[in-house]
Amino acid sequence: MLKNKAVLTHGLVWLALLTVLFLVNVREHPDHAVILILLYGALNVIIFYIHYFVINPILIGMGRYWRAVGYIAIVLAVSIVVKYGIALYYDDIILQYRDSDGQQKILTPMQYMVAALISGLFFMLLSTAVYVISTNFRTREDRKNLETEKLNAELAFLRSQINPHFLFNSLNNIYSLAYKKSEKTPEAILKLSEIMRYMLYESNEETVLLEEEINYLKNYIELQKLRFKEKVHVDLHVDIEEAGRRIMPLLLISFLENAFKHGVSTDEHQPIRIDISVQNGRLYFKAENAKNQVNKDQTKGVGLTNLKRRLQLGYPDRHTINVVESENYYSSELFIYL
Repeated sequence: MLKNKAVLTHGLVWLALLTVLFLVNVREHPDHAVILILLYGALNVIIFYIHYFVINPILIGMGRYWRAVGYIAIVLAVSIVVKYGIALYYDDIILQYRDSDGQQKILTPMQYMVAALISGLFFMLLSTAVYVISTNFRTREDRKNLETEKLNAELAFLRSQINPHFLFNSLNNIYSLAYKKSEKTPEAILKLSEIMRYMLYESNEETVLLEEEINYLKNYIELQKLRFKEKVHVDLHVDIEEAGRRIMPLLLISFLENAFKHGVSTDEHQPIRIDISVQNGRLYFKAENAKNQVNKDQTKGVGLTNLKRRLQLGYPDRHTINVVESENYYSSELFIYL
């Protein structure tokens, strides 16, 4: 794409330049304007691109200055000879001119060659300027692409850390149900199947619909509830003004994991409270719960360290995260500008 744009830009610039030269010369030499513009235009274009593709890489890329100077001298010498040959053929147009007094004058060979030398040097300097600008632009683009690839690779790695962590915890829960020969085991396996389907197929995208992510959280909550004999109290409140908002997948699960990790509430007066809302393009997420040492999950995972890194990569300067923890209380808040 960038290469096609560069070719188009070069073509348009040369077309505009040759058109201007044609309009300048057509009044004085209407019969030969096209021929002269094409001849001299073609020569200058050749000088430009020989310098651009052959000499500049040697001069700037390799730093072989004397070799580059030798090539420059050869190109200038050949171009001057060719231009002077054209001037001799059209001597009445090119070599003759009128001075300020209106008298007819003729350019000497030296005068014309100096003018041709200056013209050649001008297009070489122009070529060098364009080469430096283009090289710097490509370098910035390559660096940007490299950084993007690096960020994507790091995000993929962080996301891959979540899957084994979550799977490990869930399998532990199902094992516990199966060991107790609980009737909840088939339902737990079904919930895990739905969750894994989302994680394997939906979460491979860079972003997913917020509604799908919330549905994934609901399945996770239901799976967690199946672990306990007592009724687990979770108060989930969702308020989304705008449908179709998208979010990085598997971003909010760490909050839920921490809420359940610090103890599942079987007290209806102290439920795990989860608030999710979107207003004016800003996501607000809060999970809070009273700690319960009896139902505390002892497993360790990647948790908030992983989450914070993903937020830094995916939402730089567009998020705020607050975690409050005391002896008996745990709360986590997240604000994201989607």
